[in-house]
Amino acid sequence: MRQAVRVSMASTSTRERAGERGGPDDVTLFGHWICPFSVRVSFALAQREIPHHVVDVPPTAARPKGFVVPEEFVAHSPKGEIPLVRIGTEYRADSLPILEWLEDRRSASPLLPGDAAGRAFVLERAAWIDREVFPPMIGVYYGTRTDAIERSSAALTDALERMGQWLVDGSWLAGPGPTVAEAVIVPVYARLEGLVALGFTGRLDHRVAEHLERCRDLPGGSAVWWTAAQTDEFVNRFERYRAIVAGSTSDQAET
Repeated sequence: MRQAVRVSMASTSTRERAGERGGPDDVTLFGHWICPFSVRVSFALAQREIPHHVVDVPPTAARPKGFVVPEEFVAHSPKGEIPLVRIGTEYRADSLPILEWLEDRRSASPLLPGDAAGRAFVLERAAWIDREVFPPMIGVYYGTRTDAIERSSAALTDALERMGQWLVDGSWLAGPGPTVAEAVIVPVYARLEGLVALGFTGRLDHRVAEHLERCRDLPGGSAVWWTAAQTDEFVNRFERYRAIVAGSTSDQAET
């Protein structure tokens, strides 16, 4: 069942608690709900109850015609990609480095253990999800041929099944509670209905399905879970993309 709550990465009251913009404790996220890497950071901020301001910057592929990219973002994002986070006058780009940086800068409700070995273990699992789950997920919605989509779907199913082995003896991916590993997988879970509409045919292992529900019920999960309208926008965007590619291929064949 989809959760009928509009994604809100920071409420007005949260922004008010952040204090004056630009102060040493001010946190700003440059990101967008459709970007899975941005959602990782948004999840972590909400889960850890870190007051923050949001500057909505769509990813390049989803940027409306005429959108003016903030000068601050252009100046401090090395690759011009979201997410970007500012704390006071310092900036960090790329989701995993941002998540680590937040742990170092804010102590409340940590998503990484305090010991070096525990931290390395969580980050290793987060990197595995990045490496094994995200490429086939992206392959599903950017796929334009049936056979390619089917291969990506099978690879995603396999990766999620292997990830499910981490849940055999516990409720969470890398410890007794939610960690950065949950922040990394939640964007996949949040768009799962959209992935199904675009060709994902795998069945979730029951452990993964139960973990998905636990993540959705977290404060961070409820803050970033997609509404039906967002899922529809996502699906429509990639259906249009496929139609454009198909039309271009047809034109080339005719010439």
